[in-house]
Order: sequence, then C-alpha cells, then structure tokens
Amino acid sequence: MNSRQRMAAAMSMRRPDRVPVMCQLALGHYFLNTPFAPHEIWFDSDAFATALVSLQRRYRFDGILVNLPGRAAGLLDQVAHVERRPDGERLLWRNGEITVYPWDDNPYHLGPGGAALPRADFGTLDPDHLAALDDLTAYTWGVYHVPWLSGRSDHGPLREIPPYFLRTLDLVRAKAGDDVAVHGEVFSPFTHFLELFGYEQALLHLLDDPAKALAILDRLTGASIAWAVAQARHGVDAVLISSAFAGGPFLSRRMYRAYVVPFERRVTDAVRATGTPVYTHTCGCIGDRLDLMLQTGTQGIDTLDPPPLGNTDLAAAKAQVGDRLFLKGNMDPVVLLNARTPDEVIAHAADRIRAGMPGGGYILSTACSVPPRVEPWKLELLTPLAEEAGRYDEPPPGCHSGWTG
Repeated sequence: MNSRQRMAAAMSMRRPDRVPVMCQLALGHYFLNTPFAPHEIWFDSDAFATALVSLQRRYRFDGILVNLPGRAAGLLDQVAHVERRPDGERLLWRNGEITVYPWDDNPYHLGPGGAALPRADFGTLDPDHLAALDDLTAYTWGVYHVPWLSGRSDHGPLREIPPYFLRTLDLVRAKAGDDVAVHGEVFSPFTHFLELFGYEQALLHLLDDPAKALAILDRLTGASIAWAVAQARHGVDAVLISSAFAGGPFLSRRMYRAYVVPFERRVTDAVRATGTPVYTHTCGCIGDRLDLMLQTGTQGIDTLDPPPLGNTDLAAAKAQVGDRLFLKGNMDPVVLLNARTPDEVIAHAADRIRAGMPGGGYILSTACSVPPRVEPWKLELLTPLAEEAGRYDEPPPGCHSGWTG
C-alpha cells in the first residue's frame, strides 16, 4: 500500500498493511524547522506548501494536513516593512495594521498603532443581517488567518469561496504527488462563534441569551459548509473539522448537545454528500462525550488527549466507538517534548499502537499539534516503529483483529 491507500483504509475502518502515521505540526514547528521566515509560511502559499511537503517527507508521514487557506496573489506586496527582532518578526502593513510573529508560535494581528481589533457586539448584532462582519478584522483574522479577504463578492460570513483559497491544496498535491493523503481543514460553526466575539465573551453569551446564540450559530454554519464542501469537491482525501474548544471544561455535555451537535451535523452531512470522509478535531476532555461526537455524523475523532491534558483512554475509546469511528491521536505531545531518549519516544508511541490498532481504524498521531520545539529526531522514529510494531498480518478467516505485538 502507498500512504494514500493506507490512510483511506484506516479511515474507512478497514485494516491497512500497517498503522498509518500522520501528526499535525504546530505552525511554529514549520517556522523553526524549514528555511522560510514565519511570515512567508503564513502568507505565501508556495512557501507553506513547500514547508508542508518537506517535513512530510522528512518524517515519512502518510498524510499532510493543509490547515491554512491559500493566499491572494501579491498579499505580501501590501507589507510596508518587516522588522526582525530577538523575539520574532513584526510586519507593518501599508494600511497601518501590524502582525507580530513569535519565532515559535502563531502570529497575532493588531490594528493601527497596535490597537486591539474590534469584536462583534452581541447585543446589537442581528443574526439575519451579518454584513457588519465584513468590517471586523478580528473575526476575519482569527477564522481565515488574513488581515482582510480580497475578491469577495458576498457579505457577512463567507459563502462564496475565493479561488485562491484552493491554491495551497493544488501546490501541495503537485509537490507531494498522488501517493500521499492530503487533508483540508475547516473551522466548526462553534469556533466561528468564539472568534466572532472573543472566547470569554462568547461563552458568556451562551448563558446570557441562548436563543440568540443559537440563531447566530445557525447563520455562521454556512461559512463552515462553504469552505468544507469547496475543499471536498476540489479533491482532498478528507476534511478535518477543527472544533478545538468544544470539549470540557469549556462546554458541558448539555451545552455540547445544544451548541455543537446540530451545527456540526450540517457540516458533516454536506461533506459526506460529496463522498469525502470527514473527521473532527476537539482538544481537551472529550472522553465524556464520544457518544455525542458520534451524533454529529463525523467519521473519525482526532486528538483524544490523554490525562492530564484530557481524559481519554485510548483502549476505552476504542471499545466504546472504535467500531463506528476511526481514531487518530492520543500520544501526549508534552511527553514527546520532554523525552530525552529514543527509548522514551518509542515506548510511548508503541503503547498507543497496542491500544489503537486492533481491528484497524487507528492512525498514530500526537493528541494535538506537535509542539514547535519538539526535536525532529523524535518524529523520525514514529514511522519506522509503525512499520515494525504496527503491521497487520493476514488474519485467519472470520478474524478482524491483527495485533501481533
């Protein structure tokens, strides 16, 4: 099997030749381990695509997650000055706005003179008239990762996808070839809601006026569907719904059922209608809501943070939903960061392989993004380990379990 076939088998609950390996890398990891400047990776489609493919090849991952949309041509021409500092880069745009890049972390965006960006006003926002969102740089920056969106022909939350959004996907496929799985990413409706008002205020609004919060979530769902379906129709091998902050303790089970399930269900239904697999990335404590995640219509769950980061035991999750959903993750990224010897990395990863691989449907990965300062040699150990300890033998007739370790 090639990598693309291996990933497809695992996502469809079949047994591949071995456990696939595909970690999501923090953007800071690309900043530190490729020759590109942080602002080039963030704002230049070709640089980002090259960085994605170069580290996929170095680590021999079976798939690539393209987690930034493509950029408009000439976007960096709007930068007046780039200043390199000991703590990172600082971009001054021609309109006076500022983007600050730590060397090892995601950038943040400021208004002219370093002013905070405006957030939506929950009290005055009309769910049926969201054109005002066009002027909210904080929302555009947070959800679409750019100071502004050029070439838009609609108003309010994105419904019509600019063609350049798909550029990075095309470049990654051209550079990686047809043997590697390429996944796209879309923010969930709930993430849109959080980015619209700011995380603390958004959570309070759920309590202040539940009916209005639900109406806004209903309208924001269209943006998630539009970008997810555009990627699916463009030929990605899967769409990842990033719903990072929908676990505990952010949301109770009751709130998850009300504010997440129905809206993510609409996104998964739209993606699955294209014939493309769809799965969900939720951080933190999700061991208490795997059954609710199943109700969203997702076909797989990513992260599965183990204690103390979360509360998910991989073997228990496998027993509960592993015959209906593929599972990806559960390696503790802090353990990976703190490991000092190859034996420590191998022991931790091998434990996850033992728990996750029986019967198929498991992809070896860190629970969340690989931290920026994880040394590359640690990631280089994972695929050789999967080739040795994660290989499925031919089962006897009627047997669907293949663990041989």
